[in-house]
Amino acid sequence: MKISPYVFGLTAVLTATVALSTAGLMTRLITMDAPTLLFWRGIISGAFLLLCLLVWKGRGVRGDFARLGFSGLAICIASATSATLFISALHETTVAHVAIIFATCPFLAAGLGFAVLGERPGRGALVASSVAMAGVLLMIGTGDEGSLFGDILAFAMTATVALWTVLVRRYPNKPVLACSVLSTLLTAAFAVPFAAPLAVSGHDLAVVVLFAVFGFSLGVVLLIIGSRALPPVESALIGALDAPLAPFLVWLFVGEVPSVTTLVGGTVVLSAVTLHVVSTTMFNRSACQT
Repeated sequence: MKISPYVFGLTAVLTATVALSTAGLMTRLITMDAPTLLFWRGIISGAFLLLCLLVWKGRGVRGDFARLGFSGLAICIASATSATLFISALHETTVAHVAIIFATCPFLAAGLGFAVLGERPGRGALVASSVAMAGVLLMIGTGDEGSLFGDILAFAMTATVALWTVLVRRYPNKPVLACSVLSTLLTAAFAVPFAAPLAVSGHDLAVVVLFAVFGFSLGVVLLIIGSRALPPVESALIGALDAPLAPFLVWLFVGEVPSVTTLVGGTVVLSAVTLHVVSTTMFNRSACQT
């Protein structure tokens, strides 16, 4: 049975969200500072993705990079900037704060999607986004966790992710792996003046390798592919699943216990996203049958 583009995009973005939600756990398992982590993760991810690109394309690799152009470079810069802000925020505030602030991305993506692409988000997506935002406000309402500087970094990261989502939708013909390779290498280039790449332990480097390949690299590729098949607001809305997932993983493996409001708010966000995805999928199936 042939899978519809929407279902394929939905599956890809959901899988990517789970993979990318492990970034907070990675930062808690190592003692590496943010610039050094960004450098090593960028180098490792870039090398791995470049190897995949060479295996897949062979001599066509040059053509892929040549086709990036200014629009492709803008996508790569947005991706590298968001990754830099993301890791920096995780070092300055709690995983829960970074995750729940990122859950506001649907609102930014919806506004940018309408302004740039002229795509009006459906009423269901807007309602689900509002419910998700209510969960976010509930989680951060106590004000006794995180730091102001870290939260500002997280908000800046959220804005660049929303911009990246819209750019990917606006320029769907850009080569996926070439964009991924360049963005990860740009992340390393941004960090290298402030990093100490040789002052790391073998344990920390092994953890970064594991997460860079199976978390970050896999997640980014799937997110790029999946975002092309979904409206920006829906891609960002599914990404809001990071809000409950990231703190849950940190609690499960490291014992960083989230507050009661974080647990309740995360449940609200998760419920909003799940109900929206299920209802949209059922609507698309009924439309295809008719």
